Amino acid sequence: MVASNTLFSGRWTVERLNATVTSDTWPELLFFTAVATAVAVVTNLGYHNLAIDNTLLDVLGTVLGLVISFRTSSAYDRYQDGSNMWANIKTATTNFGELIWIHVPLGREDKGLQRKQTNLESIIEKKSILTLLQAFPVAVKHFLRAEQGVYYEDLYPLISFLPRYANDQAHESDRLPLWHERAEDEDEQSVNHERGETLVENSRSSSRSSSRPRAKKRKDNFDPEAALPDVKSEVPLKLARDPPEKTVYDFIPLLRFFRWVVRVLLKKARPGEARHRKYKAHVESNIPLEISLFLANYTAFLGRSGLVQPDITTALQTDIRALRDTVSNLERICNTPLPFAYQVHLRLSLWLYLLFLPFQIVDKLKWMTIPGTAFASFLLLGFLEIGQEIENPFKYAVNDLDLDYFCLDIQRQLHEITAHTNPDPSEFVFSPLNQPFAPADKRSAAQLVALGENYVTPENDAPAGTHSIRRTLVRSWRDVDKLTRKAY
Repeated sequence: MVASNTLFSGRWTVERLNATVTSDTWPELLFFTAVATAVAVVTNLGYHNLAIDNTLLDVLGTVLGLVISFRTSSAYDRYQDGSNMWANIKTATTNFGELIWIHVPLGREDKGLQRKQTNLESIIEKKSILTLLQAFPVAVKHFLRAEQGVYYEDLYPLISFLPRYANDQAHESDRLPLWHERAEDEDEQSVNHERGETLVENSRSSSRSSSRPRAKKRKDNFDPEAALPDVKSEVPLKLARDPPEKTVYDFIPLLRFFRWVVRVLLKKARPGEARHRKYKAHVESNIPLEISLFLANYTAFLGRSGLVQPDITTALQTDIRALRDTVSNLERICNTPLPFAYQVHLRLSLWLYLLFLPFQIVDKLKWMTIPGTAFASFLLLGFLEIGQEIENPFKYAVNDLDLDYFCLDIQRQLHEITAHTNPDPSEFVFSPLNQPFAPADKRSAAQLVALGENYVTPENDAPAGTHSIRRTLVRSWRDVDKLTRKAY
């Protein structure tokens, strides 16, 4: 199968253009091209010979190229590891859901820790656990994007039925960690409001209704949150996917320096108006860990109640451990970037190399120094920015991993599992549409059963009974081997 060329497939948009490294490297590219232009003009027009010896050009260029290659390779390894970790989450969640849906029995009687439960109640119980399992990758997605709390359109409807307090008195101090984050957010929002600096994202969330706030639909009216339960929330829900808006500072990074200078000058000009930040105790809940605890508790309940075999309980515990290990690895990728000293030293070395490059090649390349320096700057700076771009592949950039796709794919698979009715094999094995001995014998299973022990091959070239069955199976293998081999 030939893969499509992503460079030329599809329609080019501004968002797709921003995904290239050109939008990040063009200020540096213009600067080094301007330096090369100045060197070429001064030298070639005879004002002054700015050429210097190029002895170090080959040596430093080779070393710098190897270091940049290592930088890009290490960043891509992190990108690939992130993709593999999400594949592990997908495998573990589908395995866990399959074991729960198929192996946990329906009808139950009062026995030990079990209580009498109808088939409908058992199905609701299992479906609720799979809904909680569906919430796990969504919680991981928000966790990796540093989006704290549970009040999101794609997460809250899946876990809203979980207990909120440690006891029935519903005292605020007994709020469980899973729901404790919102209390701190409300306090912080009130403090910001007193300062007249309410966050834009909070104000945008509060403008929506409290039943199920309608998120900004994507292109083609794509709204996957419409498939989630319609649960009322006591607080406004944030968008399931809310990437930061592009500003002029993203396209002209140099302006960030001037913005910092202006802030420093204004702070010195008005020292009496300095803000007094109010620091508060903050509880940061690990939502994926909280969900895995509920899944582990249900697994322990199944084992203590004797509802599943010990090997099934072990398999469920293995899947939970796999989910936790995967989240730990994802957190390691997200929170351990390349050391700052390494990044600064590498970038400064590259800038110095490109700064002195036109002085070393102007003697031989003449006016070609300008396009040569521009091409070298584009090549080296591009690889450096690529490593910076994919080092943390869990954000909202076009080059990042599509975490929303992973979550929706897991959601579809879990719902496909629950659509399975667990029928008795006799209900479908002996169907008239089943031809188990094809292609050698295309009689249906019902016709074969009617023959009983008197089964004979269609050619009647073997004694009736087991010998004919074996002859038919060998002939089926031979026919399949012949018909499925293609001469290349």
